[in-house]
Amino acid sequence: MVKILSGKEIAEVIKREVAEEVKKMSIPPCLHVIQVGNNEASAVYVANKIKSAREVGIISHHTHFSATITQAELLEKIRQLNVDDSVDGILVQLPLPSHINEDMILESIHPEKDVDGFNPVNAGKLFQGKQTIPPCTPAGVIEILKRSHIAIEGKKAVVIGRSNIVGKPMAMMLLQENATVTICHSRTENLERITAQADILIAAIGKAGFIREKHIKEGAVVIDVGINKVTDESLVRELFDQTELEKRLKAVKEKGFTLVGDVSPKSAKQKAGFFTPVPGGVGLLTVAMLMKNTLKASQLRRN
Repeated sequence: MVKILSGKEIAEVIKREVAEEVKKMSIPPCLHVIQVGNNEASAVYVANKIKSAREVGIISHHTHFSATITQAELLEKIRQLNVDDSVDGILVQLPLPSHINEDMILESIHPEKDVDGFNPVNAGKLFQGKQTIPPCTPAGVIEILKRSHIAIEGKKAVVIGRSNIVGKPMAMMLLQENATVTICHSRTENLERITAQADILIAAIGKAGFIREKHIKEGAVVIDVGINKVTDESLVRELFDQTELEKRLKAVKEKGFTLVGDVSPKSAKQKAGFFTPVPGGVGLLTVAMLMKNTLKASQLRRN
């Protein structure tokens, strides 16, 4: 019987821990979120981050620019925040409009205030195993594993996906926990032969329900980082068993879609020992880890 790993429960514990630490500080941490344009998903994410900050006692500011802002104007705003001693964390919500170079924007955030952990300096420190601010999603995965008392050391871990945001830092963090790590991607040959050996399988490829039974080792820990909108009822019937199917089909009829990860929940329930659901899994940890990163950034700067 598969055990479902609740991201919600773990996220709430982390947020309570952050709130307790914030209460001890004479000056609470301050997070500044920059949003550009009117991307619907971005607006939801930003609102969740600001709400979470308020819940744990972190001061939050939100600057919302129109999609027509120039790259120079955005860089100037970041420069101002970099030198503002009252600001501990700077987050630029992605994606940005196509005329703005995302890499340049992320690199312009001072490493000490880079609470997303995307600046090359922080990425380099992570690679070297030095103390740094880690990317929120991979850090959240490590928290799920540790707080669920799942052994990492000595285990075979397979990460599917090689993005700078999840795949690569995830592999580095697992390596630091003494796992034996393999990174797979779209060009990997015989993918299922590699993933089926994994004690810990982490899917971060952005393909709805791509991971099926053949990819999963019996009793493995399966962490689903993906989040995809599925509108096709036939695919929904493929991915979900009877315990969820009716609810998911209802969502498609009423909202036009249902959210699915990169792993088929039906397959995970049949083969895995542990599994993170979508929604309700890794996504909730990402925001909690942002709060933890903001606290850490404040403590590092002020100490």
